[in-house]
Amino acid sequence: MIPRNVLTTLSAIALSCIVSAVADAQSKEASFVLQSAGRWSEAQTNAVRAAGGVLSFSHGETGLAVATSANPNFLRDARATKAFSDVDPDRVVAWQQPTRVVDMDEGFANAFPPTDAFFNAFQWAPQSVNAPQAWAQGCTGAGVRVAILDGGLHDKHLDLVANLDTMASRSFVPGQAFNSDTGTFWHGTHVAGIVAASANGRGTVGIAPEATLVGVKVLHSGSGAFSWIINGILYAATPRNAGGAGADIINMSLGATFNRNDPNYRGLLAAMNRAVNYANRHGVLIVSSAGNDGADRDHSGNTVNVPAESGSGVAVSATGPFGWAYGNTNYRRPSSFTNYGASLVHVAAPGGDFAWPTNENCNVAGFVTACWVFDMVMSTSRGSDTSTSSYSWAAGTSMSAPAASAVAAIIKQANPGISLGALKSRLAQSADDEGKPGRDPFYGAGYVNAYKACTMK
Repeated sequence: MIPRNVLTTLSAIALSCIVSAVADAQSKEASFVLQSAGRWSEAQTNAVRAAGGVLSFSHGETGLAVATSANPNFLRDARATKAFSDVDPDRVVAWQQPTRVVDMDEGFANAFPPTDAFFNAFQWAPQSVNAPQAWAQGCTGAGVRVAILDGGLHDKHLDLVANLDTMASRSFVPGQAFNSDTGTFWHGTHVAGIVAASANGRGTVGIAPEATLVGVKVLHSGSGAFSWIINGILYAATPRNAGGAGADIINMSLGATFNRNDPNYRGLLAAMNRAVNYANRHGVLIVSSAGNDGADRDHSGNTVNVPAESGSGVAVSATGPFGWAYGNTNYRRPSSFTNYGASLVHVAAPGGDFAWPTNENCNVAGFVTACWVFDMVMSTSRGSDTSTSSYSWAAGTSMSAPAASAVAAIIKQANPGISLGALKSRLAQSADDEGKPGRDPFYGAGYVNAYKACTMK
């Protein structure tokens, strides 16, 4: 997720176009998410047809399905069959809020000495989690598959192309390819670079620079339907020999808050839980952003943050320095926007901040911009239509989640065959205890540490 009330880079016009297009399509043919009490079977498929629907997707193990229908009474008729435990109209939601983003000039980026110089000069996040020390021990995430469930992933970016499994990458957004999105930032591209930008001698470096990336597009311009995300989770968590992406880890830097008792969303939230728990049963770790409302989720009443509080996944809070350009290296300071709560946060990771109160410029390694910019996280971005080497700063729990996913990939590489429960435990046990001793509302079990994750026995 990315913070509210900041500079807009996700186009409001593009968002309105998505919502309008979906609304126009649904005025003729609406989409529904269906759940059976047990496995999906022929009986449910026949019930969809009997109610005037067309099944567009079904998943036997979870009992989840998506159907479309031009029948204005489909909802009533499908529920009347008693073949389903729930039937709900699919809904498009803004899962990523506009963010504060600063792009690096492409001319400057291309002229920079080709020695992974952005890592050395601008990327405080990998250093803050002791990633270089982990690499020195051979822990780079090699052989571990991380699915990025997000918007578009720029598959031609020089820092990503070597690690991206394009054959397994998919889009569940109708009419859009996995390598498409709007604007020049591309949230999913930034997230992917935090996980596994390759150590190729130039640009940025990911925390797990040899992990395999799988782009799974479930959002467009930050918005998406519940069915798109559910489909994406099920695909990513399904083994490759069964037609899925075969992910070991799924990163979801997205989220929205709902009233858990709202009848418009209650069934959809339950369907999301089913999808997340399917990944859990198949040993796949789901890592989600904790959210950026500055909210205490231990005292949140009837609201629920999804997918951070969905099923059996883990949520990550954000930290960031305050005045890095002036030498402040307290990377473990809780970010001004991060959600928190002992019931929510599994671990904390670098997500950056933009709380510096003034707008004076600083010069770092020859690049001049506002001083607060350097407190954010530098990673890959889309840039112009012809760019293969664009970079941007951004901040949010959207940025902290992939840092934790990368550390989880390092654990998985160092411990082949590790169970999901042990992976979650190792991620927590290898973190540096911060805040009050033991679990802390802001840090959970602590601040992720790639070196300890690599070497802990």
